[in-house]
Amino acid sequence: MNYFEYREGEMYAEDAKISDIAESVGTPFYLYSSASLAYQYNQFKDAFGDLDLLLCYAVKANTNQAVIKTLADLGAGADVVSEGEMRRALTAGVPPTKIVYSGVAKTVREMTFALKQGIYQFNVESEPELYQLSEVAENLGKTADITFRVNPDVDAKTHAKISTGKSENKFGVPWKATRELCALAAKLPGINLVGLDLHIGSQITELEPFEAAFTRITSLVETLREDGNDISRVDLGGGLGIPYEGDDFPPLPKEYAEMVRRVMSHLNCQIIIEPGRFLVGNAGILVSQVVYVKKGEEREFLIIDAAMNDLVRPSMYDAYHGIVPLKESDADSVLYDVVGPVCETGDTFATNRLITPMKSGEYLAIRSVGAYGAVMSSTYNTRPLIPEVLVKNDEFAVVRPRPSYDDIIGLDQLAPWLSE
Repeated sequence: MNYFEYREGEMYAEDAKISDIAESVGTPFYLYSSASLAYQYNQFKDAFGDLDLLLCYAVKANTNQAVIKTLADLGAGADVVSEGEMRRALTAGVPPTKIVYSGVAKTVREMTFALKQGIYQFNVESEPELYQLSEVAENLGKTADITFRVNPDVDAKTHAKISTGKSENKFGVPWKATRELCALAAKLPGINLVGLDLHIGSQITELEPFEAAFTRITSLVETLREDGNDISRVDLGGGLGIPYEGDDFPPLPKEYAEMVRRVMSHLNCQIIIEPGRFLVGNAGILVSQVVYVKKGEEREFLIIDAAMNDLVRPSMYDAYHGIVPLKESDADSVLYDVVGPVCETGDTFATNRLITPMKSGEYLAIRSVGAYGAVMSSTYNTRPLIPEVLVKNDEFAVVRPRPSYDDIIGLDQLAPWLSE
């Protein structure tokens, strides 16, 4: 479902005219649709209808409090990878009994905080982490429910930088060592083994890698139960992709859920899933204004006021994002390189992209940026972080304001010998 569409030649977000928001807020800014967040969440929830499901939003995809709360109010839990993300989730109203803690380098401080909050489970990723968590839990007089994150050595067939389930990746415990580690966990104080966890990567557009990994985990659960372990949860991670380009659509949640049901419903485990990008990716756009149209010797450039510090994915991952003017046009499209103002050649959003002709001062939208957009932004070149705006029906609200230059520069402190 597309909640960013043209009406009488103007792009709207739900029932709000985006150019009006641009005039009010100033560009560039991120814009999120509440209806899109709800639609994506309900797709997953409805697909798993008859199974015992805990859907934990992967907070790292978009940490804005308004986004987390919108999903929490629908019933979502949270998958977090830091104390900061857990604090965000708790502040947004996610109960600790719906929070799972992932990540390869959980510190004593983070473990302590999570245990004191009554977290639902830790996804343990190594033997040293297991020993450390046991010590922290015992010292606090608490018991940590854990799953082992298993590295199933499955190729997710996605970008190398977001593939996490191969044996050479830093994530998880080797699947062949799982039985030994579970036996160890059973002997340690403060530890209660409740299940297995995996996450093989992000932006996965085929079901085959998921099925291969889930089949391996299912077999492990059966073996561990034969060993006497009470395995009651299977955390499948996230990773289901979204369409960024053309008509090549990834599998739908319904198809994904049918595969999960076929592979492991006989286990009668609680199923935990941790979608991030799927929930928020297409719920957001980046609105920017054309500063100049520059004719180069070999090509024409649209120079816009958004930059790679605002959206790093094209520069970091060579990622494709649709780019469209806010005003619809019947004119023939022309080839542009869409670039930003940062002093880096890598500050490029698109090369040789067909877009209807644009002029200085006009607005455009960069699509599918609700995930790994604002959350990965920076103040490089001393450019302020850009606002985030949430729309619901015909209303909009700034849910993260643009800081002033004084705010940014004021974070620095002079050394004593420089202030004398």
